[in-house]
Amino acid sequence: MAEAAWPAAFDLARVDSDRAPPARVDVVVVGGGIVGASAALFLAEAGHSVALVEKGWIGAEQSGRNWGWCRFTLRDPAELELMGVAQRLWRDRASLGGADTGFRTTGIMYLIGRRPDDVAVYEAWLADARRHGLASRLIGRDEVARLLPNAGRQWQGALFTPEDGGAEPERAAPEIALAARRAGAAVLTGCAVRGVERTAGRVSAVVTENGTIGCDAVLVAAGAWSRLFLGNLGIDLPQLKVLASVVRTAPHGATPTVSVAGTGWGFRRRDDGGWIVSETNATTADIVPDSFRLLWDYRRHLLSPDRPRLRFGRRFFEELRTARRWRKDEVSPFERSRVLDPAPDRRVVAAAGKAIGIDLPEFSGIDITGSWAGYIDVTPDALPVISGIAGWPGLFVATGFSGHGFGIGPGGGRLAADLVAGLAPSADPAPFRADRFPRLARTSKGRT
Repeated sequence: MAEAAWPAAFDLARVDSDRAPPARVDVVVVGGGIVGASAALFLAEAGHSVALVEKGWIGAEQSGRNWGWCRFTLRDPAELELMGVAQRLWRDRASLGGADTGFRTTGIMYLIGRRPDDVAVYEAWLADARRHGLASRLIGRDEVARLLPNAGRQWQGALFTPEDGGAEPERAAPEIALAARRAGAAVLTGCAVRGVERTAGRVSAVVTENGTIGCDAVLVAAGAWSRLFLGNLGIDLPQLKVLASVVRTAPHGATPTVSVAGTGWGFRRRDDGGWIVSETNATTADIVPDSFRLLWDYRRHLLSPDRPRLRFGRRFFEELRTARRWRKDEVSPFERSRVLDPAPDRRVVAAAGKAIGIDLPEFSGIDITGSWAGYIDVTPDALPVISGIAGWPGLFVATGFSGHGFGIGPGGGRLAADLVAGLAPSADPAPFRADRFPRLARTSKGRT
């Protein structure tokens, strides 16, 4: 099996590959991020034979590169039920096969003053939060000062959810994948899936670079690669990528225990005593050929106050040269680029460091020990696709988590496993149906 370059910027826990693909399993999961690893675990625990197949390393892309927040706060109301499933799984280590994800309940607060309409936005969201039984509330300046001592300024208040917390991205997906292996799943790294085979119209196998695996179902949980993979099957998934950058600091005795989104900065304390810091709502979108193909689908994003920064450069030509169609006996794009390992946006890193140093002076002297970036898979409505695909019996997709995927990941994996296995869904799957996108619905008849 091919060896992917090890991501050097962050301390990803390593999962070694099984030696060879199994000849046949019930389900092949394509993609070793937090959602794919979780789905593989739940399917294996339910008695299904599973192969979790990853072209690079488990958790090496955005699942291992994010802030580590596991939040209800300001999540789209359509995701709140599924987030409830995820939070129950995060809190109960046994429910994740004993995986040590580093999860802690810390609370998360979004400060008032980030934008002029903060209070109205927070109050509107609270109406939905209360329907889901959350303890989220608006707090005043005195409680903010208690939760965020030694600040360089006072805030009017904040939206605070005490149930929220965080886990360690560098080990969560790898730990869950190891739990899936303990439950009986095969775990293959450095093994790209080139395509899907059908017999009598139904999924019957996947072809990997290392051989064919017979199966009854395939779950595509390939993150930022899902559009390219499905496109080779004739399925037009509307999904783009945006770049998110973070900074890691050395261990430091700064006082907050809560995670916070402030005025141009956000942070979470790691379990090693260091901090993850970034700029809130700051993502970068490389202009690529798909930007033009999907322009109509994403027209609302261009008007959003949280729209990403646009930039044109090398990435356009890299994607222009990437094959969009290939045969199963050809080297695929996934073998040519094992791990998406983009450079962080230095503007984001610098802006976050400057802003947090002003608002929280005790952060101004912390040593920076690393920075990195990852590509987030984003759909036009910023909700994931967790669904079967019409015209493709046995093919399922769990992708497009739009920057919310790490925290909700175990819940997304649970729901995807339910759908694949034909079990009662753990949350309402209707908001995540693939056919809500006309583009995908038109092409999902597919052909190989």
